[in-house]
Amino acid sequence: MALNNMFDLTGKVALVTGASRGIGEAIAVGMAEAGADLVIASRRQDGLMPVAAQIEALGRKVVVVPTNAGESDQLEALVAKAVEAFGGVDILVNNAGISPAFGPLVEADDRLVEKIFKVNVFGYVKLAQLCYPLMKARGGGKIINIASVAGLKPGKGIVAYSMSKAAVISLTQGLANELGPDNIQVNAIAPGIVRTKMGSYLIENEHIGGPALAAMPVGRFGEPQDLVGLALYLSTAASNWVTGTVSVIDGGQSIGGVI
Repeated sequence: MALNNMFDLTGKVALVTGASRGIGEAIAVGMAEAGADLVIASRRQDGLMPVAAQIEALGRKVVVVPTNAGESDQLEALVAKAVEAFGGVDILVNNAGISPAFGPLVEADDRLVEKIFKVNVFGYVKLAQLCYPLMKARGGGKIINIASVAGLKPGKGIVAYSMSKAAVISLTQGLANELGPDNIQVNAIAPGIVRTKMGSYLIENEHIGGPALAAMPVGRFGEPQDLVGLALYLSTAASNWVTGTVSVIDGGQSIGGVI
């Protein structure tokens, strides 16, 4: 296969959750640049419209579907819209995530912990279940789950979030085993601290942001665009023999001893 074709998404349909900003927005636009048509989801439609405009400016088709990733019926409607518009899904990027609880786990409110798992874990499971038969019918597919370095080692004050991302890593490996025979590759990306709305709290916390930055050999926090190349690799033919992996992309933060 020619090198250009290995990274070409022309004719593919990608569904990206949490696409209104940050990592989800960057990945969705990057996939459009590579030739994919998009189904983009987030809770608020007004946040999705500027992203849709970027995708359309690249000459690609896009469907906007306001979706709460923690609600099964809304996820079912999301996939139904993808089928209605494009006939199926080739690439699923499970990116939507929340971390509303900060502080000691022993003091965390039950409802907040449940909410984290509902969006960060069960939402990923549900979309994988819904997209699997569509991918199988199309001869294969790609699932990319956005995890976190906090899923490899619990972050201070975000243990509930860390637990959910550890579950995402386990989910990724389990699905890779199950779906491999159907030519569906499942991989996870585990970012370090990225300049997003969620990441800004960690960056601004002197007890977390300072030590993390000091541990990074590259000397800066991540930007959403830093994840696009890896996401494109994992969504294209270039990664057809790659499945069940967890790719850490953190500026070297973890080798510096801080997660």
